[in-house]
Amino acid sequence: MKPVTYTRAQALPAILKHRIAILDGAMGTMIQRLKLTEAQYRGDGYAGPGGAGDRFKDFPRDVKGNNELLSLTRPDVIRDIHEAYLAAGADLIETNTFGATGIAQADYDMADLAREMNLASARLARQACDRFSTPDHPRFVAGALGPTPRTASISPDVNDPGARNVSFEELRAAYYEQVQALVEGGADVLLVETIFDTLNAKAALFAIDEYFEASGERLPILISGTVTDASGRILSGQTVTAFWHSVRHAKPIAVGLNCALGATLMRPYIEELARVAGDTFISCYPNAGLPNPMSETGFDETPEITGALLEEFAKSGFLNIAGGCCGTTPEHIAAIAQRVGRYQPRCCGASLFGGLKAA
Repeated sequence: MKPVTYTRAQALPAILKHRIAILDGAMGTMIQRLKLTEAQYRGDGYAGPGGAGDRFKDFPRDVKGNNELLSLTRPDVIRDIHEAYLAAGADLIETNTFGATGIAQADYDMADLAREMNLASARLARQACDRFSTPDHPRFVAGALGPTPRTASISPDVNDPGARNVSFEELRAAYYEQVQALVEGGADVLLVETIFDTLNAKAALFAIDEYFEASGERLPILISGTVTDASGRILSGQTVTAFWHSVRHAKPIAVGLNCALGATLMRPYIEELARVAGDTFISCYPNAGLPNPMSETGFDETPEITGALLEEFAKSGFLNIAGGCCGTTPEHIAAIAQRVGRYQPRCCGASLFGGLKAA
């Protein structure tokens, strides 16, 4: 694949060749730990800079659970989470924008706030990265583009396989608005993540390319799918190999898997992806095992377990970027960073190998 000239994060390709970079962990898990009330989601308890004051005090819909709103109402919460992950060793932190498209925010009657949410979230992440970056250890803002509750290739009606509740054009427009605000807010890279419907992802990638053409910007793109069950396919039906070939036209700096299954069950699929995607870097940020309602994080694995599992991935030569998804915390990220830091990153365009770094 021909090298791409980037306008931001120019140092990232060299870093990924030199060492395994660390992505942060779950934003949602950290927010859930705080057990915020409805009033706190509306801004109660924060009177500092960048807050919303009484703006949402009388909003007619319940907003508890709308984590993206916290970038406007409780920036202190989001800032603290970003800084905890950076202190744990994260090289890249994701913006608090997983559900910040107009399509997703329509569920809260807040579609008109999508641009503002993305802009504020990117600025918070930018400020945190700038606070922790040094010339020897730059930190990067990953503008997160998550899936939407409406899908382009999966019917919402089990009795009508051809039914759709969103169009490609609606998805493209929503993602374009998100991309534009993320870049304006200071994103260094764009992360299209937790892909379970490839057509939705293609709408996001189309919007990204459209924005690049209009703006002259060219940011590294990370693409991350999610395998939902033991079939080894994403929900819209593609195998990992087919998924890669359907998105490689976007020339991502990295492709990978995240979320579902946890590292143990994800292993054969990340191995397959590392084998077939020979001309790009590989990322992996699994859940902390399987769901466990008795656990504080809602998932099975302790930091030591998740760290050991990803160490084995690194030792096997699969990884260029490692991090965590649902159920992972700064403690998980610190354990992952410590464990995978002993190993050389996977080499693009070469046979896979593992091995300890030279002293």
